[in-house]
Amino acid sequence: MSRRPRLGAAACATALALGLLAAAALTPATAVSPPLSDPRILVHFDLAAGQMPENIAMEPDGSADLTLIRSRQVVRVSPGGEVRQLAQMPEPADPATPVIGFAAVTGIARAHDGTLYFHFATGTDATGVYRLAPGGTPELLAALPPDSFPNGLALDEHRKALFSADSVHGVVRRIPLQGGPVTTWASGPELAPSGFIGVNGVRMHKDSVWVTNTDAGTLLRIPFCPDGTAGPIETRARDLTGIDDFGFTDPGGDTVLAALDTPNQVAYVRPDGTHTIVLTGADGLSNPTSVAVLGDTVHVTSAAFATTDPNLLLATLDRKQ
Repeated sequence: MSRRPRLGAAACATALALGLLAAAALTPATAVSPPLSDPRILVHFDLAAGQMPENIAMEPDGSADLTLIRSRQVVRVSPGGEVRQLAQMPEPADPATPVIGFAAVTGIARAHDGTLYFHFATGTDATGVYRLAPGGTPELLAALPPDSFPNGLALDEHRKALFSADSVHGVVRRIPLQGGPVTTWASGPELAPSGFIGVNGVRMHKDSVWVTNTDAGTLLRIPFCPDGTAGPIETRARDLTGIDDFGFTDPGGDTVLAALDTPNQVAYVRPDGTHTIVLTGADGLSNPTSVAVLGDTVHVTSAAFATTDPNLLLATLDRKQ
């Protein structure tokens, strides 16, 4: 680690409390493959403090809003590597989150007005989707079952709804932005777990909800029917071992960059379902969990569930490839 981020007085205090360091990548880039290049680590996080990046939402200026799963925080990382805490969720007295046991902040989504929505999974009545207005504090938007594990989260502003993946029950729930009942929008064996984590990552794309199933190693597309209900679940790619969350390389295309957590890789998944590994641990990955693309910059979060360096890694996307 080579330097601390240069912060103002208030931000410096926050960064000190978080124990974060921004740095250039220390790991030689020896495995990156086209169409990606120039992998570099923007921020190293403090594993001992539970600062394990889980999910990501991008700001228009290139800042990245991250959930830190075990420390129960939402932070914003500037393009220059400065880190600012946006929210700190409380530690429940008796957390009993399915699968992991501890209280966790997981999926995150951003509205055009800057409002953030994120999951808080606790195994208690505090489990739900929370809303964070710019400059505000988190407020509960919708309660979710205590025995669920809300994971990926996507926002459909056109339909005024959030779509929430439950990795334990194997369903995608629809959550109205203006309040109202939470309903099961999609279910089926394609979304179910087979021992650990089922449906996981969620993204809105071209009037469909795309999701992953970690146990099955699949990337799935769920179209909307004319009445807004879920259409048949379509498998778009297989053999993506340990797939977590993902991002599209282009708003108009179906090419995906997917985080493969357990093999410590990022896969470039083509529209025909074939894929190529384009980043590995040799580039700085440390159990990658999510991917976001803004312009020609790829952002990859690594939570270091079984490794030692939770971080935010950047790479350059060559769109001519």
